[in-house]
Amino acid sequence: MNYLSVENLSKNYGDKALFEQIGFGLEQGQKVALVAKNGSGKSTLLRILAEREMADGGEFAFNKDISVGFLEQDPHFEKGLSVIEYIFQSENPLFQAIKNYERALELQHTQAGDEAFAQLEEATQQMETLKAWDLELKVKQILTTFNIDQLNRPVDQLSGGQQKRVALSRVLIEEPDFLILDEPTNHLDLEMIEWLENYLIRSKMTLLLVTHDRYFLDRICTEILEMDDTGLYHHKGNYEYYLKKRAERIEMNSRVTEKARNLMRKELDWVRRMPKARGTKAKYRMDAFEDLKTKAKGKRKEEGLQLDVQMKRMGGKILELKHLSKAYGELKILDDFSYVFKKKERIGIVGKNGVGKSTFLNILTEQEAFDQGEIDKGETIAFGYYSQKGLELTEDKRVIDVVKEIAEVIPMSNGKNFTASQFLQTFQFPPEQQYAYVSTLSGGEKRRLYLLTVLVKNPNFLILDEPTNDLDLMTLNILEDFLSEYQGCVIIVTHDRYFMDKLVDHLFVFEGKGKIRDFNGKYTEYRNEQLRIEKEEKAKTKETSDTDKKKTQKPSTSKKKLSYKEQKEYEALEIEIEKLEEEKEAVNQQLSSGTITDHEELQKLSEKVGELMDTIEEKTLRWMELDDLKN
Repeated sequence: MNYLSVENLSKNYGDKALFEQIGFGLEQGQKVALVAKNGSGKSTLLRILAEREMADGGEFAFNKDISVGFLEQDPHFEKGLSVIEYIFQSENPLFQAIKNYERALELQHTQAGDEAFAQLEEATQQMETLKAWDLELKVKQILTTFNIDQLNRPVDQLSGGQQKRVALSRVLIEEPDFLILDEPTNHLDLEMIEWLENYLIRSKMTLLLVTHDRYFLDRICTEILEMDDTGLYHHKGNYEYYLKKRAERIEMNSRVTEKARNLMRKELDWVRRMPKARGTKAKYRMDAFEDLKTKAKGKRKEEGLQLDVQMKRMGGKILELKHLSKAYGELKILDDFSYVFKKKERIGIVGKNGVGKSTFLNILTEQEAFDQGEIDKGETIAFGYYSQKGLELTEDKRVIDVVKEIAEVIPMSNGKNFTASQFLQTFQFPPEQQYAYVSTLSGGEKRRLYLLTVLVKNPNFLILDEPTNDLDLMTLNILEDFLSEYQGCVIIVTHDRYFMDKLVDHLFVFEGKGKIRDFNGKYTEYRNEQLRIEKEEKAKTKETSDTDKKKTQKPSTSKKKLSYKEQKEYEALEIEIEKLEEEKEAVNQQLSSGTITDHEELQKLSEKVGELMDTIEEKTLRWMELDDLKN
């Protein structure tokens, strides 16, 4: 069933064409990612589809029988509207019943008495009548997952990250048929992202999303729409398949362009020598010459971001933390933490929101004081701090002035000096955009400008707090390449698991209550260890429960061994789990092959991966139980 049709849609921003006469359609059950460079109009396209902005030409239509939900990149809220009022704005009686029930619970907690009890009793009866308990349980799960409490607090008083999570909670609770998501993983911690990932994999909703999180994209989406040079390319496959096809297209365009240039040189020579009286044949060649000119103007190779700066010399002494402690009242951030940083060290920082990751970075860069301890910093250390708050600029400042205020001339690693204008061009800011005002830049372009201002100071110790937010996938690839070759120290706080896995050597795990664990490995290795520990704890809990039951029974004189039936089950599980893992890998390979073009088949394969993951986890837990008995 067709859910969305887009035909000849166009949008300009001033003199700049964001996209021209693009068209595509989405069917029921498709999960599609939209990718493009910063400033290409991804968010604008989503806002047009959500009827928050007008197109300059073309049309689109959703199936009239479906509901559509939209999560903006930066949600806006009515002033004074409470969290509970925003989340349950729907007129659906079930949502109204849950809202009344949640309000009654809040009143019961803050104002005990007959009136509060009567309201709770009435709300409970309404929930019973409408059979709304299952939906209320789902609401509780979503709100708890995204750490949303204080439901009576005005949304406009929350932080940007809290507001994004509230807006995301609402669209998930409403569970529309068609869901449009713009950077849904921004401001979520890693556990929240994994929960959302699994939720969307299992969901029957049709999805159109913009995300920079490549693991998230790869595991959820089976198709990719790429906006490039105002046009649109459709890739039926996952992220790996998209990269392969995009590289092939760029290479093909490069060959076509080079061939056109060679032909143009010959044609140009002919045009210059031809007589003024042109016949039909000459007219034909003139038309062909104009076509060649158009092709020859194509890019010889794709223009990309070029990160290249001269790093300041680093001495033998870098940074030493000695018995650092920091707390806000009862909330401990650091508790007697010591560490000596080494050359070329690459550290990732992970932990739930609110445990103090950003505070730790502020302490390192002397932007915030610590309570106890000592920081011994080497004389040659120059920090480059890309903070989560981003670049704070007046909107009426020109792009080139932002750089000139820091430096007129920038030394590069190859010994050359670049002017501010040349340096901006290497960061994909062409001359015509350099004199534009900061207010005209997209969110991703502003973040790229901010990154430029950090690197222009030639730091030898980079601290990056959520550097991936709002950056396009191509910029992220170039940033990763730069950081891989960077000779200084790097600390990264990010919810982008792909980015972290690719760059860090070990992790500082903020476990809460001021405790920081140094984990020797990448994020995926850390997460696998956590899952293993969780499974072991579940097995121990069950074993304890079984032991408690046996205490009431006659004690056995010998250690319990596996029965014949359990032994056969144990052996069968080992083989079955191995086969399931192979099946999951085979399905993933099908998704990345690009040979399957039917969207329903792609959707079935995506759901199959989710089912296999659940089955493997369930059978592994049972195998561990039997293995404990066996040993």
